[in-house]
Amino acid sequence: MSRTSVLVLLLAGPLQSWGASSRFTRRTTESAPTKSAVIGLLAAAAGIERDDDTRLAPLTVLRFGVRIDQPGTRIRDFHTAHHTDTGKAMPLSERYYLADAVFVAAVEGEHGLLSSLHQAVRAPVYPPFLGRRSCPPARPVDLALHQDARLEEVLAHEPWQAAGWYRRRTHSRPPEALTVLRETGPDENPAAADTLRDQPVSFAAAHRRHALRPVLTTSVPRPPAPGHRTVRHDPFDTLAAYPEDENT
Repeated sequence: MSRTSVLVLLLAGPLQSWGASSRFTRRTTESAPTKSAVIGLLAAAAGIERDDDTRLAPLTVLRFGVRIDQPGTRIRDFHTAHHTDTGKAMPLSERYYLADAVFVAAVEGEHGLLSSLHQAVRAPVYPPFLGRRSCPPARPVDLALHQDARLEEVLAHEPWQAAGWYRRRTHSRPPEALTVLRETGPDENPAAADTLRDQPVSFAAAHRRHALRPVLTTSVPRPPAPGHRTVRHDPFDTLAAYPEDENT
């Protein structure tokens, strides 16, 4: 079997929202990043316009997986809006988010393409967002590019990226395993997996389309956290120094 490369991304922020579907005024979020959103993030970083299906196509066939390093908390927000010209109120909408979540996402494919995407993430044409424009990342998105690697191997061995305050809070009882949601490999039966309609086909506003893709739920032993020299600064770590208050 030929070997491939894997690009690894860190998706961490105060708020994230990964909706696979929206129904009128209720916009939900999945419990982990969707393939459509992550491919959209990479396409934006590379400067691919929404209606450029030709340049998007090579990204859509990348094999995708995500590891839940810090599950976060699902929260609900109510949105109101008014027409600027008439002042008439728009319908009240509900939008769901994940607060304080951390994910390790990875795409597997041809090394040349992933190398160019890695450079794009480091110097993006359009800034990255965690599902919605109102959800910027709190830490650098790029983690690593592993040449001659497989998706399963990388998601099993990439250091645990949970925030420092979360690791301290769970120090006495840290998770023994981390959940991984990934596409099936060439030797695995897609029929054994669940399906999710987040396979991007086109991002064009006039005909945005998504297809079903297989999603296999597995788990891996929790790897060690990064060593001292590789830990990235997280400005939200300072909040752990203050007493917890249910009103804050």
